Amino acid sequence: MNTGTETILVTGAAGFIGSSLVERLLAAGHTVVGLDNFDSFYDPALKRRNLETAEANPDYRLVEGDIRDRDLLDREMSGTSFGTVIHLAARAGVRPSIADPELYTSVNLVGTTCLLEACRRHGITRFLFGSSSSVYGNNAKVPFAEDDPVDHPISPYAATKKAGEVLCHAHHHLFGLKVACLRFFTVYGPRQRPEMAIHHFTRSIANGLPIQQFGDGSSARDYTYVDDIVEGIIAAMDHLSGYHVWNLGGSRTITLAGLIEMISTRLDHKALIEVKPMQPGDMDRTWADTTRSRKELLWEPRTGIEEGLDRFVSWYRARNSGPEIQT
Repeated sequence: MNTGTETILVTGAAGFIGSSLVERLLAAGHTVVGLDNFDSFYDPALKRRNLETAEANPDYRLVEGDIRDRDLLDREMSGTSFGTVIHLAARAGVRPSIADPELYTSVNLVGTTCLLEACRRHGITRFLFGSSSSVYGNNAKVPFAEDDPVDHPISPYAATKKAGEVLCHAHHHLFGLKVACLRFFTVYGPRQRPEMAIHHFTRSIANGLPIQQFGDGSSARDYTYVDDIVEGIIAAMDHLSGYHVWNLGGSRTITLAGLIEMISTRLDHKALIEVKPMQPGDMDRTWADTTRSRKELLWEPRTGIEEGLDRFVSWYRARNSGPEIQT
């Protein structure tokens, strides 16, 4: 078990989960180097605002660059003694991956390989990989457990996440890299990406704009509050040994129709719903079996969807109450 402080490289450090994790690591006394390329998938100004708290801390340093840049990785890893790499950088989103699978393969597979190889070259032995519940596809068995088959992803994004886990296992087998693959289940909370469902629905309902409901509203997700995900990452870092796959999820499903109603209630606005056909690549449901994570990581989700939505809506209102960047 690793319980001391160390220097940690976090990729995707300016993103939703990454920036929240960076602040938690700094609060625990670690030194953190954040790597991010500020991709234009959504407004880079929002990502820079995510890092305002971290950048005020002398134990944090930001590196702007691409995880596929071998020279950059070699410079950073030769100049700093990293104890752990936490790899959260990725092209995210199911539907965009269908439109541009080549880009997703380049960033998510080539990028992950570049990081793994850089770790090998520089003797870094601890690696945490941000995977996804999307690897389970439309498995009929629920809740999803880590030993369930994940051989039938239904989107290029999901395929890259499964392939990333396999690449990590190969480096564990060949070079002894200690790896945790963490399957995140629909993370939400403050700083959530603007196009994700909870953020998008909140913004549209608050502004009286219609929202698109894909399907009849019965599709369901296991929503997991970002603070719980961050604590799960910390727990995995502290218990890292060998090669492990752990689910990090809320262990409860909410239908799409139910989610829209919950957000509408909190905003005291009626949702204007446009029903659309189900989209290719969208899973029917997600639901995490967290038995292994609870037993091996001593971790459990603590924030229910009701409390989490209360916090998110409060954050959204505070963030959009003035003439600043609208999200």
